Formats: sequence, C-alpha cells, structure tokens
Amino acid sequence: MPSSNGVTCAVLAGGQSRRMGTDKSFVLLAGKPLLQHVLDRVRPLQMPTILIANAPERYQDFALPTFTDVLPERGSLGGIYTALVRSQTPYTLCVACDMPFLNVDLLRYLLDCRDGADAVAPVLNGAIQGLHAVYGQTCIAPMQACLARGELRIQDFFAHVQTRFVTPTEIERFDPLFRSFMNLNTPDELAHASAELS
Repeated sequence: MPSSNGVTCAVLAGGQSRRMGTDKSFVLLAGKPLLQHVLDRVRPLQMPTILIANAPERYQDFALPTFTDVLPERGSLGGIYTALVRSQTPYTLCVACDMPFLNVDLLRYLLDCRDGADAVAPVLNGAIQGLHAVYGQTCIAPMQACLARGELRIQDFFAHVQTRFVTPTEIERFDPLFRSFMNLNTPDELAHASAELS
C-alpha cells in the first residue's frame, strides 16, 4: 500500500509575506514561482492537493481546490486548521508555499510514521516544524480549542495531541543537509536559494 494513501497534501499560501515585500507564492526562483516548486516536489506522492490562501482568485492558474481560512486572522495554525477541515482524507500533510527544497523521501517517511499518532512532526534545532508535518482529523477538535483560547503558536499545539516527533538523526537519513526546512522569507534568502540552484 503506498504511504500516501488516505492523505491530502495542503499547501499553505496565506501568509502575509511582510519580510519578502510581496506574495511569496509568486516570487520567482529559477524562473518558476515558489509555489510551483513546492507543488512539483509533492507531485510524486500522488495525493490530492489543496491550497489554503486568502485570495483564491489569484491561484486559479494552478487549477487546484483553494480555500480561505475558516477562522480569519488566526495565523499559520488557523491555516492548518482550515486544511484539516477542508481535507477529505484521514490525514493531511501540511507544507508551506516557501519551502522549495522539500524532500519527497522524507515526506514519505513522515507519512509512514503516522500509525497510532494524531500528528507527525520533525524537530530541528529544538523547534517543531509544524509547517512540514502530518496531521490527523483527530487534531481538529483540540486545534479548534486552541484557536478559541487565542493560543496561536503551532509549537504549543502539539502538547494537546499524541505526536510522533521525528528526530534530526532520522531526518538526516533522507536529507543530510536539512534543505527541506529552508523557507524563504526575505530577498536575501531568495538570493541564497537561487545561488544553490545555479
């Protein structure tokens, strides 16, 4: 059975991109929008894919189901919550639109770790990578409760569910340079990523 069975991929593209100065989804890297890099990386997983974005009309060219936040102004956790509510599968792989170096083998490994867990999340440098993680539908109620209390930090959410944390040692087997977690927030980071691809 493929590891991606019963999983939807949700790409979160609803951030405000303040540090980049323009919508990160459409910033060009090697002549291609960042969002397209992400979609190309997850395509081998062969799973249904949705976008979470606050201006869905801008994403029509991607020809994917696009949803606005169920609970507006709740940050990234609100975006993940929207992805789970809109997903029609037991699990949802949530990734950010500004991570052009996602590693499909690592993503498959995360999916393979989901049995018996509400969520699967990598941990790198002591930080839980909540925008590179797998969430079960069982996360919806506790996530809704966090949002209702105004607890918007993704890091804090995982204490409320059974989480399988993936260690740096495990990650390193698939992605020894940890490039999967390079997210591009600023023009300088974009320039660095462009240099890596040149």
